[in-house]
Amino acid sequence: MARRLSLPLPLIALAIASFGIGTTEFVIMGLLPDVARDLGVDIPAAGLLVTGYALGVTFGAPVLAISTARLERRTALLLLIGIFILGNLLCAIAPDYALLMAARVVTAFCHGAFFGLGAVVAAQVVAPEKRAQAIAIMFSGLTLANVLGVPFGTALGQALGWRATFWAVVVIGVVAAAGLWAWLPRGLRIGSAGFLGELRSLGRTQVLLAMAISVLASASLFSVFTYIVPMLQDVTGIAPGRVTIVLLLLGVGLTIGNLIGGRLGDWRLMPAVIGLFAAVMAVLGTFTIGVHAVVPAVICVILWGAVAFALVSPLQMRVVNEARGAPNLASTLNQGAFNLGNAIGAWAGGVAITHGLPYAQIPWIGVGLAAAGMGLAAVSHRLDRMPLLPEDPARAI
Repeated sequence: MARRLSLPLPLIALAIASFGIGTTEFVIMGLLPDVARDLGVDIPAAGLLVTGYALGVTFGAPVLAISTARLERRTALLLLIGIFILGNLLCAIAPDYALLMAARVVTAFCHGAFFGLGAVVAAQVVAPEKRAQAIAIMFSGLTLANVLGVPFGTALGQALGWRATFWAVVVIGVVAAAGLWAWLPRGLRIGSAGFLGELRSLGRTQVLLAMAISVLASASLFSVFTYIVPMLQDVTGIAPGRVTIVLLLLGVGLTIGNLIGGRLGDWRLMPAVIGLFAAVMAVLGTFTIGVHAVVPAVICVILWGAVAFALVSPLQMRVVNEARGAPNLASTLNQGAFNLGNAIGAWAGGVAITHGLPYAQIPWIGVGLAAAGMGLAAVSHRLDRMPLLPEDPARAI
């Protein structure tokens, strides 16, 4: 089986799929008023479509990962993208709120499993020294979804009706499926040690540490990202119409950081993770001062997006490396870890605001969570450098 490719065509197919998945996940937020008005529900009820999707990712991903564990990887990815296409098709034709919610959950089921398995496949179809970069290329579709997919999808839905956006995502899914079918190598299989063996692999100290670090990295990001709009409007004084431009620049930062993170992960993975956490802390600390003026605030937002999202592909690669007996399941569960971090970060920021913390000081929460992540990363890196103990099943692999 060839692992070196002259052209990254499989990675392009994976990136197209991740672009579609990212678009369908986030675009609903821009379409909430249209959906609520069309289906006769209030905005909070429409907002539950976001919650339903997140729960679908959290609980559906492990189920699908286990269900597809014995399948050849190309077949499994085609099955998952088929579920994605079906789910968005159901969203486009859903006649009422209940069926739209069910369709969103169906769509979410493939999310974590696809990114988890896709990361393993991306790392498998390139040379060993390019694996983290390959994962970053796949995740670039997710970052581009925030830069291009969400604003264009929102504009399309506002112009032609929210169902048109889901029809467009169906088309993206079909294009991705065609690319996966044509470009993914055949015969890619998961070296599974059986269900109990996979569970033992997931229980290794380094795997658990890697997932905990992923939770903290995502929590640090979302403790600030969730409240970035009121911060920019109320503290920086940027007009609502111009905040959209800043968010677009944030998306550019995320995209650049994702690609840089892939290169750093292939260079020296854990030292890069530790250094990136330190950079996140420095940028967010500066942001508490720079948020009071437009130019420094915008610069901090772009830099913060870059260093924060640069952590994603190295952390995903870390899980794949450490969970050799269950790379698909571990990689999928790490997507759940990122989503858990999203919820924790948003909750932590909300609690702080409720108890009177000014918006300008919210980045300190991100600093604290990043510091915790850096501490765990340092512990994990230290364990890497300790002599292997054969009697320790956590490291004897």
